[in-house]
Parts: sequence; structure tokens; C-alpha cells
Amino acid sequence: MAFELEHDWQANLATPRARIGESVKTSLLIVLCIVWVCLGLIGHGPWKPDESQTISIVKSMLGGGSLIVPVAAGQSTIENPPLYYLSAAAMAKLFSPLLPMHDGARLASGIWMAMTLLIVGMIGREFWGLGVGRQTTFIFIGSLGLVLTAHLLMPQVAALSGLAMGLYALALAKRRPFRASALLGSGVGISFLATGLVGPAIIVATSLLLPAIFAAWRTKSYAIVCGLGALFAAPWLVIWPILCWQAAPELFGHWWQMNVSAFGASHYFYFLRTLGWFALPALPLAIWGLWRYRVYLLQKPKFQLLICFFVVSLVLIGFGKDYGETDALPLLLPLAALAGGSVETLKRGAAGLLNWFALMLFGTLGFLIWLGWFAMMTGWPVKLAKRMQILSGTTDDHFSWIAFVLAIAVTTIWLLVINNAKHSNRAAVTDWAVGITMAWSLLMTLWLPWIDSAKSYQGVMTSLEAALPKKYACVGSRNLGASQTALLYYYTDIRAQPFEATEHLNCDLYLIQDERGEKKIMPGKHWKLIWKGKRVAERRESFRLFRHVN
Repeated sequence: MAFELEHDWQANLATPRARIGESVKTSLLIVLCIVWVCLGLIGHGPWKPDESQTISIVKSMLGGGSLIVPVAAGQSTIENPPLYYLSAAAMAKLFSPLLPMHDGARLASGIWMAMTLLIVGMIGREFWGLGVGRQTTFIFIGSLGLVLTAHLLMPQVAALSGLAMGLYALALAKRRPFRASALLGSGVGISFLATGLVGPAIIVATSLLLPAIFAAWRTKSYAIVCGLGALFAAPWLVIWPILCWQAAPELFGHWWQMNVSAFGASHYFYFLRTLGWFALPALPLAIWGLWRYRVYLLQKPKFQLLICFFVVSLVLIGFGKDYGETDALPLLLPLAALAGGSVETLKRGAAGLLNWFALMLFGTLGFLIWLGWFAMMTGWPVKLAKRMQILSGTTDDHFSWIAFVLAIAVTTIWLLVINNAKHSNRAAVTDWAVGITMAWSLLMTLWLPWIDSAKSYQGVMTSLEAALPKKYACVGSRNLGASQTALLYYYTDIRAQPFEATEHLNCDLYLIQDERGEKKIMPGKHWKLIWKGKRVAERRESFRLFRHVN
């Protein structure tokens, strides 16, 4: 025979032997990850609600504010410890001659995500062997819920790196206990200094639950890993709380109380529903893996670890009072790891269905993105062009040769990949990762100016700044949201001071945020309207600025 096939004794044919070497495959993976990580990090302003508080804190740090007590403009409490903000401030400072502060700071997310992708690949390889690390990484970057969060100024990106490090440490515990100890302690510390108690609680609870339930983890070497891991974690867990307590005891005490009392809700069904789209394609592949390896789930340590990590993560994030899609990020790690080792066992028909779905989904997205871009450039189709102008709030074409060439390149690469792809299980996963990278790249090259026009507050904030009198004492605010307050400080250096309705206004300027459908507040006859504005594409909120007159 011209080629050789192996049988997996489950009525499936294994993937044919590769025609290219491991080094070429690794290079392709690296290139794909670089494109996936880098596109979308620069070229747009801070977007609310996720990036507004972060960029406010970064600006405060670079302007001489506290490096230990991260508080956004307009807030009086600490939301997260300072690790991510410090890394973002360092990147913004490093690239300050070349990039705006928000673009430079956002590069920190790229670094944290690159670290996470590397660790995810090592998790897959540690669990399943050579070559599976690539598949695990492909599945991870193909997750629909990860792609936007990974490119935003969010502390959760750093916390995900810490959680991945903790999971990898536990996977490595039996083979490299001392290396695992350092990684375990560092993972606990990074996740704690990024977002607080939930991340380290997931790692610690998983570490303790494994030997409590499964005899395979009740070994002396594993006890050494946990003990040394606690020693490595101690500096991460102790230094910042002590420094923050000394610098601002009330703020730290309130932060600690809020973190400890943050558990008590029940949002499990929300996260289970969210995973239906958030964790594609990892979720169906992981479910298949649970069925395929059902006999070994409670016998083999790798399955014990993945199940424990997923269940503990779901329990802890489900208890949280605040919940959102980004809180589901820890669940992607065990799902991707289990899915990475389950791809090869798929029935050929199921793998073909996954591949077909990926081609149809991302092919349709790519076509629609190109069609929207063409409509904005040419005005045809007329209805689509008008709709996009309404949604973006601009009629400018924003043509860029660099963006156009990049978009052509990624589209061509995607077409070549799907045209030359072999009908195999691994090809289905690769096509999914290449497809989501193509769709994201097109959005960030062709549509980014219009997306930024619709989401950015730069225009309205700079317009407000131009209307300010030369001399004023301070700016009071009413109904101004936390994100708007933070972005007002970022763009104009104005720290708006919120007032309750019954309090006397001591400031000579008064900024009011109005919401559609709600009655407008009129400050009184001693206040004169000097400016009003809103974002061009905004339909719900607007702003009015008043000046006190005698």
C-alpha cells in the first residue's frame, strides 16, 4: 500500500501519518498563536465596561498614584489587587514613545495570554503525550468566549494564566514534584494578585480534594508538592496585603470583607447555559471524552484532576454574587485539556460534522465581514451601508492599505488551509482554530475603526473638555456611571465628584448623565447649561454640563 494506517480497535481509522515534521507543525502553531494574540491589541480606545476602570488605574499609577492601592477614578474601593495593573502600566510606560497609553497597556494582555497558551499546550502534552499539546492549544484558542476577553484590558486575563499554571503544576506533580511545587505556588499567587480569592481558592480546593477522594493522590511526593507549593505561594499571598494594610487599612479591610462575603449566590444554571456557546468547540469534545473514557474516569489520575478542577471551578464561580461571561474562563482549562485528548477517538462522521460546522460558521462570518466592509466603502448594498453607518455613528470609509492587505492575507491563508486540509480528526480542530483566527483578524482589520467609533468615548469626552471654562473649582456629577467617570478622568484628567440628591453642590460645574426613558434632572435656576453631548452612535445615554451662576 502507498500509505500505512493504524487501527484503534474501536471501529475507527486513525489519522494518517503526517507528511510534515513536528518542527513545521510547531512553527505553524506559533504563527497562528501570534496572529491570534496580536491582532486587536492596539488601534482602538478603551471600551466600557471592561477596560474603563483598568485604564483609569493605569493612568493614576503612571501619574504618581499609589502602586499598591489600585482605585479607579470615581471609586472609593479596591476591586482587584494590583498585579495586572502594574504589568499594564509597565507596558504603557515602555511603549509610551510609540503607542498611546491604552494601546501600550493592552499589550500586557497579549503577554499574559501568550503565557497561558504556552501552559495550555504543556498541559495537553503532559496529559496525553507528544503532539496533543498542539491540539489542546488549537481547541483553547478556538473557544468562542475567549477571543474578545483575551484582547481587553482585564485582570481576568492574568488570573487565567495563574489558574493554568496551577492546573499544569498538579498535572506535573507526580513526574516533576519540585518543579510542580514552584509552579503551584506561583499559580496561586498570580491568580490571587490578579483578581482576589476565587482563583487561588480553585487551585487550593482542587489540591486538597484530590487526596481526600482518590487514593492515587495520597502519596508522600504529592504531600511534598503541596507543602512546598504553600511556601512558594506565601510571599505572593502575604506581601501585598501587608503593604496595602499599611497604606490604606480601611480600603484593604473593605476589599477583604467584600471578597470573603462574595460567596452565597447560586448562578450555576447561568454558567451551564453560557458554556453552550462560550466553550465551543471544547465542550462537545470534552463530553465525548467523558463518554469515551467513562470506564477510567475515576481510576486514572488525569481524569480525576480534570473533573475535580472543573467541578470546583463551577462551584466557586457559581457561588459568586457578581457573575458574567468572563467568570467562566476557568472552566475552559479542564474542558480544553480533556478535549485535546479526545479528538483522535471521535468517529469519522462526528469529526466531519465538526469540520463542516466550522467551515460554514467562519466562512459565513468572513463573508459578512467582507460584505459589510464593501458596503461602507462603496455604499452598496444601500440598506446595509446605511445600517452600518447608523450602528457605527460615522460615514467615513476609514480605508487603510495595511489593514486591507492583512485582511486579504488572512482570508487567503484560510482558503488555502480549508482547500488543502485532510479529512481527519485533527484537521477539524485545526480548521476551527484557523477559522476563528480568520474571523477575528477580519474584524480587527476591516471593521475596527467603525467598532471603535461606536464604542469609544474619546469624542464626547474631548468635546466636553473643550467646553470647560478656563477656571473652575471642581466638577460635580449626577448619575454618572462608573465607566463614564473613569473614562472622563482618562481623557480629560477630570475627577468628577458624585453627589447625592439631598446634598449641597459645592462644585461650580455640574455634569449630569441622562438615560432615555427617564425624567431629566434640572439642577435649578442658578445653573446654566454650557454643553451637552453624546456619543454619535449612542441611543440611550447623553450628558449635560452646567455652570453655577450667581
